[in-house]
Amino acid sequence: MSVGRSGPGRSREPATAPARGPGAEHGAVGTARAGSTAVPGRAGAAGAADRLRVLRVRTVAAVRRQPAAAWLTGLAAAALYIVFSVTQWNQLSSPSWDLGIFTQLAKAYAGLGAPIVPIKGEGFNLLGDHFHPLLVLLAPAYAIAPSGLTLLIVQDLLFGLSVAVVARAGMRFIGPVAGVAVGIAYALSWGLQSAVAAQFHEIAFAVPLLALSLEAVLRRRVVPAVVWGGLLVFVKEDLGLTVLALGLVLAWRLRTVAGLWLAAWGALWLVVSVGLILPALNASGQYDYSDRIDLGAMIGDPAGAVVGLVSGTAKYETLLLLLLAGGLLFLRSPFGLVLVPTLLWRFASSEEWYWGPEWHYSAVLMPVLFLGLVDGVHLLRRNPRPWIRTAALAGVPVAVAACLLLLPAQKFAILADPGTYRPSGRWDAAHRMMDLIPAGSTVESGVVLMAYLAPETRVYWLGNTNPAPDYLVVDADDWSWGAVRPTDAEAHAEQHYPGTDYTLVFSEAGYQLVRLDR
Repeated sequence: MSVGRSGPGRSREPATAPARGPGAEHGAVGTARAGSTAVPGRAGAAGAADRLRVLRVRTVAAVRRQPAAAWLTGLAAAALYIVFSVTQWNQLSSPSWDLGIFTQLAKAYAGLGAPIVPIKGEGFNLLGDHFHPLLVLLAPAYAIAPSGLTLLIVQDLLFGLSVAVVARAGMRFIGPVAGVAVGIAYALSWGLQSAVAAQFHEIAFAVPLLALSLEAVLRRRVVPAVVWGGLLVFVKEDLGLTVLALGLVLAWRLRTVAGLWLAAWGALWLVVSVGLILPALNASGQYDYSDRIDLGAMIGDPAGAVVGLVSGTAKYETLLLLLLAGGLLFLRSPFGLVLVPTLLWRFASSEEWYWGPEWHYSAVLMPVLFLGLVDGVHLLRRNPRPWIRTAALAGVPVAVAACLLLLPAQKFAILADPGTYRPSGRWDAAHRMMDLIPAGSTVESGVVLMAYLAPETRVYWLGNTNPAPDYLVVDADDWSWGAVRPTDAEAHAEQHYPGTDYTLVFSEAGYQLVRLDR
């Protein structure tokens, strides 16, 4: 829809000139009414109706401008993620305690309460663990469908949204076929597969926000880039560093002071969240992860710190996978700088599970990597040297080929096995046992069943110091017990909580459930 504008070098049309273009009938109506006697209330109602029509026309036009192929790619990716999550849920697969933790958080938010998470400890406020206030957005979905599976599906949909954004940017800047190919390679990237398999984490919100912000940078749209990027500080405290880097890239790329303000915003929230908010809400009055990086040792031995940053097989594997997945040409884009903060804190940490490609830690790198690939190819195609323009053609095929070659070793490979779609042989026994626990009861459990128990009960993890629970679950197959697993749940409970009496109420398929006698 074209709209007339006035300005330097443009003449305004006479007020009596006939209206032209879409919506001209509204102008004609307005002219006809100008000479008539106004009826109180009618003019305002007509104006409001006209504004609604214009808004509707503009909305429809905006939707029609969206590339259908990009959104279909995103929907297909989300469907694939959901299939994986549902099979994982039905097989009682719980790789960590995080899904149980975030299920309790969503339950608390849905009940309009503070995010108290007993799995972490009695009265534990999860905003004192990591700074993620944006997770309050989980409340409506959880209120509609109170289940840990709801969180998995929310994450899958958010990842699918990011796929649509990456594919849309690719179609706009490097062409329809190449853009969709980049979207598919991104959807199947090792970082997103690992994150889906690791189940819900707060980074579910960071992935689409990063994609939207970087897409806006590509389109030279400053305000959306700042808004989407600025929200990242409310997803997790370490993303303040990412926002700082994003702001600097924005300032350099678009030559705008808004980028510097965004960088300052990221630095501010990093300091405020780590230095003030998290210690204030933490039961121990500290930031629990401050000991993961020994800054004093790094400052005292900078050479050793540099060697440590680049030493370790897991680190090499992560860097190699990044280079392959990004088709190498992402290095041409300044977006690569946005990868640096996450890689630095992970590689500087003393915790080795941060270094490798497993878990969810690389998910926030994926939209940066693939939009950097789009940007790199776009920039190289405009290079005046023919051989560089020719080399740019290889970027997307290399990324797609790497994606396909890596698939058999990635998490989604199990979807090719028909057995993946069968529920756990213990599913019925587990749910019959959980049905014996009255709603509102306190339950101590290992990791595997926590997310299933959390919607109806108050769950404690067996590894913490807890008050004596109403019920205690011993799962012979739960890895939480380690090498020594109790064979007699009654004896274990009474020994663990001296002065109590527990009665066995369920014993089947490796599950034992005991009830506290009061």
